Amino acid sequence: MSHALYLLDPDPAPAWAPFAGSRPLCELRAGAHLIRERWETFVGAEATGIFALPHLAGFTEPGVPPVGPRRAVAGPVVIGSSTFAPCGLAPSLPEGGAFRLTNGGITVGWGAGPGGTWDGPQPHATAVEVPGLVLHGVYDLLPALERLLGDDTRALLGDSDPVPAGSIVLGDPAAIAVHDAAVEPGVVFDVRNGPVVLESGAEVRSGARLEGPLWVGPNAHVLGGPIRASAIGPRVNARGELSNCVFLGYGNKAHDGFVGHSVIGRWANLGAGTITSNLKNTYGRVRLDVAGASLETGLQFLGSLIGDHAKTAIGTLLSTGTVIGAGASVFEGVRAPKYVPPFAWGSDGATRMTKEGFLKIAGRVLPRRDVVVDEATRALLGRIYDWNLG
Repeated sequence: MSHALYLLDPDPAPAWAPFAGSRPLCELRAGAHLIRERWETFVGAEATGIFALPHLAGFTEPGVPPVGPRRAVAGPVVIGSSTFAPCGLAPSLPEGGAFRLTNGGITVGWGAGPGGTWDGPQPHATAVEVPGLVLHGVYDLLPALERLLGDDTRALLGDSDPVPAGSIVLGDPAAIAVHDAAVEPGVVFDVRNGPVVLESGAEVRSGARLEGPLWVGPNAHVLGGPIRASAIGPRVNARGELSNCVFLGYGNKAHDGFVGHSVIGRWANLGAGTITSNLKNTYGRVRLDVAGASLETGLQFLGSLIGDHAKTAIGTLLSTGTVIGAGASVFEGVRAPKYVPPFAWGSDGATRMTKEGFLKIAGRVLPRRDVVVDEATRALLGRIYDWNLG
């Protein structure tokens, strides 16, 4: 029996900063794949829709189904939580009545069989245990990367172009997958700890050292430096030392500077020499401060969480566990504060960018990656701005 698939976002909470309110949370990357893509593989069907905050209706990125507020849907249907990254394929699901999906006793999805209707969480429905990772906040994308990326890249091996001439391979060449990507001579592939996968249109320049497990998405550019244990989304420019990072896509880190254990949003731009700390001097667990809320992550290694459209000036230093809100421009200070609010103009966050200023910058930036800024896109970006400053 085939089920329709919908994704359900949680209510906004500090743990989902800096992305709550700026994108559906199922469009975050857990390992090499988006959370939505992991649910699609799990259920065996493309998502029909996403239930998210009303102002995100009309959210447009490639492959994203319609976004709208929660509503009743007819079965057979699965409603997956955007805060859960399923693994593998779904087990047999009940053919009649309501059911819920659980992981370690935590509800991570719901469903209804033929003739039924789902109109909201049903805590007493039949429970079906499913494998995967429960995500408690954006910071959990980093342990998810560590747990999922090796299996993700191994699954993408198989058909591959030959290892490019002039490459230096440390380990088994069979752990390299080159899918119509361009690689200059002198690139080092270190696959002793996991595979390296280069998707179609990716470019890797001489002087880069690629350490697996590593996934480089379609049309991404790796411009040089050691890049290890990371998921580099589509159309990203990456240079310098990168370790254990998640790039959603269309971001820009085209210069030197260490960035580690960080999540970087779409259209974010890290100025030359931007450096993150990813380990406290005490080697203790990292705490986040988000708009006055203190969050215990339980993680020893955690760099920065950088929202969509955020930008840092050259030479910016980011402390362990820094959160930079959507659209913020960080400058006028070498060391940024631990929390920079959305659309801040300057490092202290006292001044905010105007809506028209934000839209003007987006109108210049998006076409550089062949994305048209039409009236629908402007309207969506305007609603995101209003929500974050509301």
